Amino acid sequence: MAGAAPTESQKFLSTRGGDYGLSFETVVLKGLAADGGLFLPHEVPQATNWESWKDLSYPDLAFQIMRLYISESEIPSEDLKTIINRSYSTFRSEEVVPLVKLQDNLHVLELFHGPSYSFKDCALQFLGNLFEYLLVRKNHGKVGKDRHHLSVVGATSGDTGSAAIYGLRGKKDVSVTILHPKGRVSPIQEAQMTTCIDRNVHNLAVKGTFDDCQDIVKALFGDADTNKTLKLGAVNSINFSRILAQIVFYFYSYFSLARKSDSFKVGDKVRFVTPTGNFGNILAGYFATKMGLPVDKLVVATNENDILHRFWQTGRYEKHPVEDANKADACKETYSPAMDILVSSNFERVMWFLARDSALASGKDKDASNKQAGADVLAWYQSLKSTGGFGPVPEDIMANGRQTFESDRVSNSETAATIKSCYQQTKYILDPHTAVGITVSHRSIARSSAPHISLSTAHPAKFSEVVTMALKDDPSFDFESQVLPEELKALSTMESRVTDVSNSWQEVREIVKGFAEADMKAEADA
Repeated sequence: MAGAAPTESQKFLSTRGGDYGLSFETVVLKGLAADGGLFLPHEVPQATNWESWKDLSYPDLAFQIMRLYISESEIPSEDLKTIINRSYSTFRSEEVVPLVKLQDNLHVLELFHGPSYSFKDCALQFLGNLFEYLLVRKNHGKVGKDRHHLSVVGATSGDTGSAAIYGLRGKKDVSVTILHPKGRVSPIQEAQMTTCIDRNVHNLAVKGTFDDCQDIVKALFGDADTNKTLKLGAVNSINFSRILAQIVFYFYSYFSLARKSDSFKVGDKVRFVTPTGNFGNILAGYFATKMGLPVDKLVVATNENDILHRFWQTGRYEKHPVEDANKADACKETYSPAMDILVSSNFERVMWFLARDSALASGKDKDASNKQAGADVLAWYQSLKSTGGFGPVPEDIMANGRQTFESDRVSNSETAATIKSCYQQTKYILDPHTAVGITVSHRSIARSSAPHISLSTAHPAKFSEVVTMALKDDPSFDFESQVLPEELKALSTMESRVTDVSNSWQEVREIVKGFAEADMKAEADA
């Protein structure tokens, strides 16, 4: 394909050292590296002209950012613009991600205006169209079994599933199977997934936790038999294109603040507060920071499953605190279920960067530093798998990370209290995940005078039980009229389809094989 040779930011490696120099297409279609690592660009590109992007529309800004990571030789500019424009045409807000002032020094970034009412749409609408583009090109002139049929397998704690399904439903040469923990997603989240009965969409309810679902997906990607039979694709934030798409809304919200505030101008620093479980959303903020966006701090907001907060406090990454080390793995059920995660997959990517920075600071050249980072990450994550944790991480690495990150933890009672107080003071209705972020924002504002942007990751309608419980004593509140969109009201009357499975990756493997075989036959017969 014509075009200049890919730059270092357009070639990709594995965090565990097994792959280097991979193309963007390869990392999108593979999702997870063969050595179990996650894909990263060799270098994070410097956005030397980022200030000039201030007045761009969301799709035009997305193009400028994505172009730095995707070579013209892989996806020509006009094709990339078409993919992006199609992806964000499905959003209910013209701005795509509007910024709303909540109080002095605190704005809420509404990321829930896509088809599934979740921030995941910002990435998965793009990824669905990207998959389609790459498969059409790959399958040009091919028929039958020669066609590349992608079996997308994903785990969800609630929002990824419906966003992936809405991004991939009806796409040719794609089967999508989503695993969710049975009984541990909200009723509306479950209905969004299971009422989509397109032929290529499949839902599995796993008897276990989100971490169990995530472990099954990783086992499939690491299984030789599965990979011999299926061409697997990933929609979880292990897929780098998810991170890439989410970088955009950090830049866009920064520029929105500059347009809306008389006291804030381009070049000033801002704090982002991000409720997070799997670390994908805030990782995109880390990329934006490394690209040059002026960020005072990225503040990690966790619920009671607080492995990330404990890491930034102690330098130890452990499923349980030391005093609880002998307890069996137990992910707590909280009011913010999308964050009920013990092991945050994307944290591996940040650890690679911090390890690489440490190696560079010690005098190693770039190639040696990359290899050292891969070796460090491999050792840490082997320890995590065998012992349930790793650390303490060397102090220079921790000091480097703490220059960018802060963290905090929010309990269930604090989550409900914030939903109530926010409504009483502003009439703004928070979903419980956003409430975790707002709680942490208030604490951060007490420490820092920097403007705060708190990311609102889901529409409150998806969490009716928690929102109603928090606001039931306020006579002015009515869930159906104030919160619930007509589109979501209709879900309760629709046909649904889901298969219950045990916590066994081998069982899931055979089911996924059957789905792919049936879908390929149906497409061939069509």
